[in-house]
Amino acid sequence: MKGLRPFLWVLCFILILSWLQARTPTRAIDEKATPDTLHISLDGQWKLYYFPQGEHHIRHPDQLKTQGLTAIDATVPGEAVLDLSRKGVLPADLLFGENITKLKPYELYEWWYQHEFATPERITGRRVELLFHEVDCLATYWLNGKPLGETANALIEHHFDVTGKLNSAGPNLLTIRLRSPVIEADRKEYDPAYRIYSGLTNQEAAWIRRAPHSFGMDIMPRAISAGLWRPVELIVHARHEITDMYFATTSVESGYARMAVAFELATDLTLLPQLQLKVEGRCGESTFSYTHKMEFSKGWFEFDVQNPRLWWPRGYGDANRYEVTTQLLQNGNVIASRRQMIGIRKLELIRTETSSPEKPGQFLFKVNGVPVLVKGSDWLPTDTFHSRDGERYAKVLALFADLECNMLRAGGWGIYEDDAFFDICDRYGILVWQEFALSNGMYPQTPEFLEGMRQESVAVVRRLRNHPSLAIWCGDNEGDLVYAFAHLDPAQNKITRQVLPQVVFQCDPYRPYLPSSPYISPEVVATGDFTLMPENHLWGPRDYFKSSFYTGHTARFIAEIGENGLPGLSSLRLFLDEQHLWPWQNNSQWILHSTSMAGNPYHNDVVANEEKEFFGVLPDNIEDFIPATQITQAEAMKFFIEMTRLNKWQSTGLLWWNVMDGWPQLNAAVVDYYFNKKLAYYYIRRVQRPVCVMVNEPKDWHCRVVVGDDSREDAAGHYRVWDADSNETLLEGDYAVKANENLEVGSIPVFHSGKRLFLIEWTAHGKKYTNHYLQGMPPFSLAQYRAWLPRIAALENEFDAASVGK
Repeated sequence: MKGLRPFLWVLCFILILSWLQARTPTRAIDEKATPDTLHISLDGQWKLYYFPQGEHHIRHPDQLKTQGLTAIDATVPGEAVLDLSRKGVLPADLLFGENITKLKPYELYEWWYQHEFATPERITGRRVELLFHEVDCLATYWLNGKPLGETANALIEHHFDVTGKLNSAGPNLLTIRLRSPVIEADRKEYDPAYRIYSGLTNQEAAWIRRAPHSFGMDIMPRAISAGLWRPVELIVHARHEITDMYFATTSVESGYARMAVAFELATDLTLLPQLQLKVEGRCGESTFSYTHKMEFSKGWFEFDVQNPRLWWPRGYGDANRYEVTTQLLQNGNVIASRRQMIGIRKLELIRTETSSPEKPGQFLFKVNGVPVLVKGSDWLPTDTFHSRDGERYAKVLALFADLECNMLRAGGWGIYEDDAFFDICDRYGILVWQEFALSNGMYPQTPEFLEGMRQESVAVVRRLRNHPSLAIWCGDNEGDLVYAFAHLDPAQNKITRQVLPQVVFQCDPYRPYLPSSPYISPEVVATGDFTLMPENHLWGPRDYFKSSFYTGHTARFIAEIGENGLPGLSSLRLFLDEQHLWPWQNNSQWILHSTSMAGNPYHNDVVANEEKEFFGVLPDNIEDFIPATQITQAEAMKFFIEMTRLNKWQSTGLLWWNVMDGWPQLNAAVVDYYFNKKLAYYYIRRVQRPVCVMVNEPKDWHCRVVVGDDSREDAAGHYRVWDADSNETLLEGDYAVKANENLEVGSIPVFHSGKRLFLIEWTAHGKKYTNHYLQGMPPFSLAQYRAWLPRIAALENEFDAASVGK
């Protein structure tokens, strides 16, 4: 019996343990029972049926074949008109000549997309979802002939739960019908308070939620298409998922940063007592870790990161990012995980409702407590057809980085760019001023439209809010101005005054919100004095770029300003036929590519007037006309940036128009659609460097020479300013400038009647940099300036002076 006692003790222990396990709601970790979430791409080749809307009275996918319709191959992601172009129904290059106008008849078509796909294995007991990343735009969906639902927004993702709706054997047939946005818009009411002021040709843009520019603006052509222009995927969800993690930096102090985290889980609520959420981050040698005990599937917690590597905008430090892994633990075992990149940084926008010389206001961005002088550009979508945007992101954003832009403004004229766009901005340290897709209009204020905007903004804010580059949410582009031009109070706009700020506060409470750009506050409305706006767009009369309109402005921050310059002749030949290269007057292709769908030559006249203002005469041949516009643009853009830097902290930022266009255009971009750089690109690159030596405009017969340091590091070096013609040194010496400050190092005597070119060279942090200054008043001699160009180019040998305008 004594020999059996150990065995009996072991048996009793096993029985007790079994009884305790039966009483405890613990579930074993079984990889087969809790597999990872599966993302199955449905991209690739689809079938596409198309015909004038209503012609065949088809209301169900089964009717497509009974009507004897033939489908063409379609590409997803893609757009219908691009498929017609590949098929030969439309021209191969829709951006050449006047080909874009051939899309007009297809605005009234309906489009039916179909795709077969297999049912994934191991989906029993798992939630299955169809995710359409963007659909353009008025869509009805069927799966295996059964309706799934409808959507009416091309700017956000759409989800459909298809659990239990897939065929267990055989393929599944997915069908999407896209209705004509023009026909659907025609069925809406257009009261006097719904106005779109983008060429007065696109009132339908008030109701239809797709890129506002697609209806025709002065930045893009009218190009209304349809399609599944971002990916489509089938998602087989895991049993446990970390569905969302929101990270915000609430404070940055000496030696630590305070992080606030909101989370959402999909899990079995009975397991909560056994669950923990563990967050770990790494950036080089810097790490952090925090474990939160779960009380509910959604929640909030805070923790400190010691000695963090902060994220800084370009020019002010490294754009450090942490790779963060979040793990859902059950009794110490990982049952779900999520990885993402975040930046630890605190951004503030310090602004006032008004600003005047008597009572200076403010519009200042601070990052991690440091004032940032914003130098950047307005962003346009990279292509007329947004399914092609992604392939151009990297190359276009590299131009922003090369130009030392520390901010870009993604205006309300466009789309909400993909996460890949923001990932690149995160890496480059380029802040993003993000506007909601509302531009130059007074949009409907109906409950239906307001609810649609609420849903759109929630989707967008939740998708983008973790990017450190995202600096500010803005309600719209120039919406307040449209109200003001109509002699109405912009505070009546419930979208930008109620819906959007509530959503931003709800979903992204630590990021600034601005109702409009420019924002017209109640105080400005009361006085009727628009010069009181701290942030403004400076287009004005489009006269000489050094006129009092530009030099005497009172805005603290300029979100739009620019000067036109034509692409080189080799680029013009890529989108204009030989018969329309010259002359520029009464030229239908110049008008179309200026851009004006209404046939208005306004922008071509502006180009010519700016050129004539600067040189006094207009060349009578294209070989001289083009470089003259590029020189005018280059000097103007350089001046606008220097004007901001020389008035530092009185002026706190400039977003100039613009780095690059989304189609071949004859306007203000400094790089044309084909990636050929205009002269302005090189001038801007020189004056946006963190440390720059500049010459100010004459005062009291002297020009001040100033060293500007837009960084967190002191700078010291040697500088020299000399006359380009005589090579006489005008000013030379050593300098030592404090971080983020300007330093006047001397002045040069001048006469207002003189027309001279000063060349400038300096060293900073062991490298040589250059600039120039054009002294005098117009008109300048085109021949003289072209003789100076090789000397300007030779300062750094960045461009060939002889190729300007070619």
